[in-house]
Amino acid sequence: MKNRPLETAVLIPCYNEEATVARVVDDFRRHLPDARIFVYDNNSTDRTVERAMAAGAIVRFEPLQGKGNVIRRMFADIEADVYVMVDGDATYDAGAAPGMICLLIDHQLDMVNGARVTDIKEAYRPGHRFGNRMLTGIVAWTFGNRLKDMLSGYRIFSRRYVKSFPSLSSGFETETELTVHALHLRMPVAEITTAYKDRPAGSSSKLSTYKDGIRILWRILNFVKEERPMAFFSIVAVFFGLSSVGLMAPILKEFIETGLVPRVPTAVLSMSMMIIGFLSFACGLILDTVTQGRSEMKRMRYLDTPAISTSSIPASPPFREMVEAGSIPLRPAANCISLARVIGSPAMQQGLPAPEVKGA
Repeated sequence: MKNRPLETAVLIPCYNEEATVARVVDDFRRHLPDARIFVYDNNSTDRTVERAMAAGAIVRFEPLQGKGNVIRRMFADIEADVYVMVDGDATYDAGAAPGMICLLIDHQLDMVNGARVTDIKEAYRPGHRFGNRMLTGIVAWTFGNRLKDMLSGYRIFSRRYVKSFPSLSSGFETETELTVHALHLRMPVAEITTAYKDRPAGSSSKLSTYKDGIRILWRILNFVKEERPMAFFSIVAVFFGLSSVGLMAPILKEFIETGLVPRVPTAVLSMSMMIIGFLSFACGLILDTVTQGRSEMKRMRYLDTPAISTSSIPASPPFREMVEAGSIPLRPAANCISLARVIGSPAMQQGLPAPEVKGA
C-alpha cells in the first residue's frame, strides 16, 4: 500500500447548467489533472448532459429531484480518498482546490469548507448573505462552533466523512446537514476563504430565497430537536411552566383571600399546561439518552472507515507543486483549527511539525 496514488473525485451536482458545466469541468481538470470528475444530472431539461460529456466528465443520473438526493447518491456510489464537491454554476474558484486538498491531507482533516468572498453584489445577493449569516449563527449557537459560510457549495471531504454521512435531506438544506454532521461528531474541520463569482450570462440560480430559506430554518430546528433534545424540550417545558404560573397566580391569590376559585376553566388550563411542561421535560430526558446512544453509533461508524494514511500517499502529490506560498488566503474557523502558515509554507515543504488541530 506504500506510495499508492491518491484517489481524488470531483463531484458536481447539476440541474439545467448547460451554460456553465463545461467550464467547471475544464477548470477542475486543469487544476486537478489526476482527479476523476463526475457530473450527476438531476433531470435537466437542457443540454447539461451533452456539454458535460463533451468536456470529458463521467456523467451519471439521479431521478429524485433535489440537491440532497443527488449528494446522497454521489456519496453512496463513488469510492475515493478525497472528495471535492462543487456546484456546477461556475461561481467557485477551482484554483483553490489543490490547496484545500493539501490542507485536508497534511492536517488529517475531515472537511475543508470554502467560505465565499466577493465584492459583486449580483453574485451574493444581500438577502442570501443575511439569511446565511442568520442561519450560520443559529447553528453556531446550537452546536458550539462558528463557520463563516455554513451554506457554501464548495467543500473538500475525507472518505471517512463521506461514508459516515447519513444524508437525510432532499433539497438545498443538505448544506446545513453537511455542516451539522461534522460539528456533531466533533470532526476536525477547517475553513478558508475562496473567491466567489457572479453566474455567467445564460445561467440562473435555482435557489429560492424565501422558500429554501424557510426549509433550511425548519431543518435546523429539527436538528436541534434531534441532536439537542434536552435543550429543545427544556425550552418547551419552561414556556408551558411559566405560562401556567402566569395563569395560576391571580387565581391562587384570590383563593388565599376568599377561599373561592371563581375561574375554574382557567385553573384547569393552568394545571394542564404545567403537566405538559413536566411531560416535555421528561421527554427531553428520555430522548437525550436515546440521542447519546445514537451519537455513539454514528461515531463508531465514522471510526470504522480508515483515515487517509500520509505514509501511503506520495510525499509530493502532483497538485502540491501547484500550491504557491501565500496564494490562498486562510481563515481559521473558531474552535476548529489554528493555521497561520500552512499552504505553500516552508514549514510544510520541509516536513516540520504541523500546527495543532482541534476537533470541531
